Amino acid sequence: MDGVVNVYKPMGPTSHDIVDRVRRLFGQKRVGHAGTLDPMATGVLVVCLGKATRIVEYLTNSQKEYRATMTLGVCTDSEDSTGAVMGESDASGVSSDALKNAAERFVGEIDQIPPMISALKHEGKPLYKHAREGKTIERAARRVTIHSIEVTDFRPGERAEADMIVTCSSGTYIRTLCADIGEALGCGAMMSKLERTRVGAFGIADAVSLEDLEIAPESHVTTIAAALGDMPCVEVDSAGERRILHGMDAPADGAVSAGSTVRIVSDGELIAIGLVAEDGASVKPRKVLAEMGDQSGQ
Repeated sequence: MDGVVNVYKPMGPTSHDIVDRVRRLFGQKRVGHAGTLDPMATGVLVVCLGKATRIVEYLTNSQKEYRATMTLGVCTDSEDSTGAVMGESDASGVSSDALKNAAERFVGEIDQIPPMISALKHEGKPLYKHAREGKTIERAARRVTIHSIEVTDFRPGERAEADMIVTCSSGTYIRTLCADIGEALGCGAMMSKLERTRVGAFGIADAVSLEDLEIAPESHVTTIAAALGDMPCVEVDSAGERRILHGMDAPADGAVSAGSTVRIVSDGELIAIGLVAEDGASVKPRKVLAEMGDQSGQ
């Protein structure tokens, strides 16, 4: 089976646990996921099967959307409700307008320091494993993009709470965003709930539970072409297709921005993922998904 499954991850299991269940369910070894969710988090976990594991990096790097709840007036060592409390203060002086103004300051390109409780690796080992050993590793700030923050509800009080919808780039830590907003407000904050609602073209409304997946697994598999449906597209002719399938560049149609990562399509069929040249005149394959005379990348 080659394709992508939009799985709804419940609270509790790790992303690795979900991948293992999907691997057993489909009976195949080549299975991967496009972006880790912590055990406390729920929502969209995109799982790739077979040849679709070749597009994991592109799905991982796609835009994400989250629904999060932030609790003000408390800081933890993990920046979420699972960690040990490191400090507390009274957040009753924070208003809805003050919160929205503080959140707005984080929209755009920002630098984040990854939390110690994360899957980011240091010397081949995830940071959270170093943290369990009582170690703190120096982490460099990483540039991420926050496209939008919408505060959908605010509940004032000593432990004020806010619900937010965040649209962001890959690599963004929502728990760190909550902690940074709390710091900007002067009272501290932690993330108390997180649900991922979108990864690229995959939304939570179409996510399948593990229980439903077990009933009819094949019916929930999306093709590789459909999984990349939100990626810009370049159409090539038959001559261009032959060049692409041999790893050579081909003329671009000029409809896509220079430097863009694109789907390369011939006669309506996905054949490769490529990069448009800086002058916009050609496209070069980065990953060929079909073979000569074969559209197995579909």
